[in-house]
Amino acid sequence: MKLITIEGQLRSEFGKKATGHVRSEGKVPGVIYGGSANVHFTATPKALKSIIYTAEFNQAEINIDGKKYTCILKDLQYNKTTDEVTHVDFLELVTGKSVNASVPLKFIGTSKGVKEGGRFEVKMSTVKVRTKPENLRSAVDVDITNLEIGKNLRIEDISYEGAEILHNKRIPVAAVVTTRALKQEATDAAKAKK
Repeated sequence: MKLITIEGQLRSEFGKKATGHVRSEGKVPGVIYGGSANVHFTATPKALKSIIYTAEFNQAEINIDGKKYTCILKDLQYNKTTDEVTHVDFLELVTGKSVNASVPLKFIGTSKGVKEGGRFEVKMSTVKVRTKPENLRSAVDVDITNLEIGKNLRIEDISYEGAEILHNKRIPVAAVVTTRALKQEATDAAKAKK
C-alpha cells in the first residue's frame, strides 16, 4: 500500500471565524481522529492533492509539528460553488485496533463470457471492510476468468484474508451480460432452424 506524506500545522483556534480565517489563507482545515485524541490541523491544497485526487486507496503519513500520524482518508467536504476542498477527515491507524474502510476492487483476467461475446459490467467498484490496519490493502483482487454470460460475481465470491466484508453476501459486484449482437445471432439461428 502506497504511503503519501503530508505536511500539516497544528490548529489551536476553532469555530466558524477561525476556520474562515484558515480558508482565507488558502489552507484546508482537517481533523485526525481514532487515536488517543483528536488532532486538528491545516494543510495546503497542494499537500493534500495526491491523497484526494486519485482512484487509489492509499495511506497518509501526516507530519504535524514533528509528530507523525499514519492515517486513511475518511471524508471530504467541498465548496458547492467552487468545488474547492473545505475540510478533510482522516482516521488514525492504531496497530491492533480494527478500522472500517472502503477498499477498491481490482478485476483480474478476461472472463469466459467476454471471450464468447458478452459484455463485462461492474456493479460495485469498492467494498466496505472491517480489518486491522496491518491487513489493509490498496485493492482487493477479484478473479473474473470463470465468469460466464448471464452470471454474476457476488460478495461471497470475494476473498480478503484477515478482513470482514461489510456487505450482504448475495450482492452482485460484477456480471457478464448478453450483447445485442449475441441476441441477434441467437434470433437469426432460431429463424434458420425453422
